[in-house]
Amino acid sequence: MKDFFKHYDEIREVKKVLADRDWFLGTSGNLSIKVNEEPLNFLVTTSGKDKTKHTYDDFLLVNEFDQSVWDESKKPSAEAILHRLIYQHTNAKCVLHVHTLANNFITKDFPYQDELSFSGIEIIKALGLWEEEAEITIPIIKNHAHIPTLANEFLPHINNDHGAVLIHNHGITVWAESAFEAKKHLEAYEFLFQYALQGIQKNTFIKN
Repeated sequence: MKDFFKHYDEIREVKKVLADRDWFLGTSGNLSIKVNEEPLNFLVTTSGKDKTKHTYDDFLLVNEFDQSVWDESKKPSAEAILHRLIYQHTNAKCVLHVHTLANNFITKDFPYQDELSFSGIEIIKALGLWEEEAEITIPIIKNHAHIPTLANEFLPHINNDHGAVLIHNHGITVWAESAFEAKKHLEAYEFLFQYALQGIQKNTFIKN
């Protein structure tokens, strides 16, 4: 954990940027960054905190059992299990999960689909796809209040090529090999969702 403070500063900066965009309404959302591979340790947002405020205990260091390493009086985000599964099954170093109007409405407009595709939009390059008319597909899974059930629904999609999963009427989870890349991917996906919603309003976006 030699780079602990570097990782801490990185994820705090991402939290500040996303908070400034009002992407943490009602204490929603959760963020994490991997600190150590073996044994697995990662910093994850503390449960129930107002993420528009910036304090020393915004994040907890947790282990592979989703338990706080240093302060057992505080609880990590209930969805820490999803972050842990991503770290255990991918090369990701950062996981971001936000609830926005766009990423909720987009699943409402496609209620019977298990994925959503976009192609030919310049912002897709931010996701690492540089081919002309490149296409990106995001899985959509059912929402479950019971987090272990949600994790079981989520797990089969972790090794996809998209680095993202939409949860119906809930939000999006993205992951990447750095905090910078994860934030960039999240921004690109949110752009695509807003693009689609405006297209639907103007009857110019074709549902896939």
